[in-house]
Formats: sequence, structure tokens, C-alpha cells
Amino acid sequence: MSLEEVRTKIDRIDRQLLQLLNERAELVHTVGEIKRKDDLDIYVPGREDQLLRKLAALNKEQNGRLTERAIRAIFREIMSAALALEDSLKIAYLGPAGSWTHQAAVNKFGHCVEYLAEGTTESVFGRVAAQTADYAVLPIEHSTEGAVHHTLDHLAGSTLQIYAEILWKADAAVMTQGSNTGITEIHGRAQMLAHCRPWLLQNFPGATLVEAASSSAAAALAAQNPTTAALGTPLSAELHDLRVIATSPREYATQTRFIILGRRSGPPSGNDNTMLMIHSKDRVGALMEVLQVFASRNINVRQIENRPTPCGTQARFFLEISGHHSDDTIQQAVAALEEHAVQVKVLGSYPAPGWVEER
Repeated sequence: MSLEEVRTKIDRIDRQLLQLLNERAELVHTVGEIKRKDDLDIYVPGREDQLLRKLAALNKEQNGRLTERAIRAIFREIMSAALALEDSLKIAYLGPAGSWTHQAAVNKFGHCVEYLAEGTTESVFGRVAAQTADYAVLPIEHSTEGAVHHTLDHLAGSTLQIYAEILWKADAAVMTQGSNTGITEIHGRAQMLAHCRPWLLQNFPGATLVEAASSSAAAALAAQNPTTAALGTPLSAELHDLRVIATSPREYATQTRFIILGRRSGPPSGNDNTMLMIHSKDRVGALMEVLQVFASRNINVRQIENRPTPCGTQARFFLEISGHHSDDTIQQAVAALEEHAVQVKVLGSYPAPGWVEER
């Protein structure tokens, strides 16, 4: 075929796609009306994950040229548009704009919903509690820095719960308003600069590494000076009209777990995790006794984190276990712990992540 014939065929397919997308939007609108009538959540992470996995499998069966990551990105935006039409979904996040949390939120919810930047973890929780945001995105664990204690501590004292989880693999981007020559300084968060230091020194030997309060603050500085570069997110480059001139190699990628905070737990998906906060007496063997309760019921304890309490006579543990808090075995385990004067608080159940988001 000639170039013109190919373009004509593409135009015809685009018209068909547009018609089908609008037909889909009408059906989603009907689903939204049913959910509002029955007081159901508009966003259901388990259903979203099931749909994306099914589409990726179908694409593979058809020997499609598109990659799974491309399929997920395309349909993520289609679903984002549908969410925006139905409920003007508002997502709070730990800012500022262009932060790693903002980037993870956009990759999860798409570009069509409304994002609300907050400066502190407390104000992010406050947004969801006051119902001025539907959900919030917060970091809970970094591969290089460990658990995010601010998030855990606020979960401990809040009625809000973990609704879903995001696994995010981040490659750091070096961005500037000029070219990749003549750069005298590279600004970025201290932890990210330290992590990428060998690569930065090798590729930008004449540049001084300068700590910044955030990747967004670094990008703002780079936007003001052509000899200054920033280390941060691709989203930050977009927001500050900067050009990405280098991306860190895969061996320098970091992985972060984010939670999606809601006013209740996610519904059972068939493959869930649950976060528990446990208070017990601070004595020898206390944690072992707690773990034995789960082990005897064949419940997998995936992760343990301990935090101090105001009262020195108690120990406080955060446990992530496999399963949904509504499962009979988990309810039996919780009841057994409470019989032994161990306080248990469910911090949320959420689909176990089967896909690592990345940009």
C-alpha cells in the first residue's frame, strides 16, 4: 500500500475506535448509576487489576504487536477518563507536584482525575477523612530507606484504611532547560543523589551534586538556570518544561511501595494482603507468641515492622499477612490474640500487587 492508503486506513480505524470508546463510556455511566444506587465504590482495584490482566492475556493470544506495558498504559487512561466522567475522582498525595508520589499516583489513576498536593502526611490523611478527597497516595516503604514511619504512625491513629497498594519502580531522570553540556550543578533529594552518585559522577564529571528539599524544588531551580540540572521524575520535567537528557541505568532503579488510602478496606479480590497493628506486653517471647497464632493457622506473615509506643510497657508491631481480614482463618487468629490480651487493629485489606508500575 502507498503511504496515503495506509493513512486512510488508520483514519477509518480511529473513527471506529472513537465510536467504541463512546459506547464503552455509556456502559460505564450505567455501571456508575448502579454503584451510586447501591452505595458501592466507584474505584475497585481488584476489578481493575483483573481487567488489565485479562486484556494483556488476550493481546498475547492475538500475537499483538503492543507490549503488556503499552496495553496497561492505554487502558489505564481509558479507565481514568471513565472515572473522571462518573465521579470527578479526587486523589490527594504527598506533594509537591512532580514528586515521586505524584508520579506514582498519575501512573495508577491516569491523567484525567483531579490531583491534590499536600505538604504533610497529616494533611493527606485529613483530606480523605474530611471527604474532600476520595483517596490518597502515600509512600509506605522504600527499597533504599526502609519503612516510611510517618505513614505507619498515622495509620495507627486513624480510622482510615489501606484500600489498595502500588508497587513502583523508579528510574531517576536528569533534566535541564539546556543541553547536556556545560552542566555545573545537579540538584536532587539527598537519598537519590547518594544512590545515583557513581553513575552521575561518571556521566557528569564536571558537575557538583547539590542536595534539594525535593525533586520538584530541584526541577524549579533547573528551570531558572541553563547550567543547572535536576535529578527527579519525568513528570517533574513535564511540569517545569524541562528536557530529560539522561535516565539512570536499571541497576540504579529504586522500588517503593505506596498505599492508596481510603475510608474503608478494599473488597475481597481472591488474592489479598492485610495490614495489622498489634499491641502486646513488652516482654520476652511476645512477638513469637503472636507469630505462632498465625503459623498454627497456616497464615503467611509477609512482613514485620515494630514502632515505639508512648507507654514503655507495650510493644507495637505492624504485620502484613496474606489474606483478607474477612477470611475465617484471619478472624479466628484475631480472636485468639484478643483472648490473650493482645490488641489488634485492622489497617486495611487490599489486592496483592501483581504488577510493578514504572515510567
